[in-house]
Amino acid sequence: MSEKNFVHLHNHTEYSLLDGASRISDLIEQTKSLGMDALAITDHGTMYGVF
Repeated sequence: MSEKNFVHLHNHTEYSLLDGASRISDLIEQTKSLGMDALAITDHGTMYGVF
């Protein structure tokens, strides 16, 4: 399976209090650098990261 067929489905951003430390821009850059074209944001109790 190539990396392009893989999508991380459990990612917390800085908006997920007590659970996440990743900045959205950093997640996007890492996703692109790995040749992936998607990722999922699964923050707890907020939707701020989606926008």
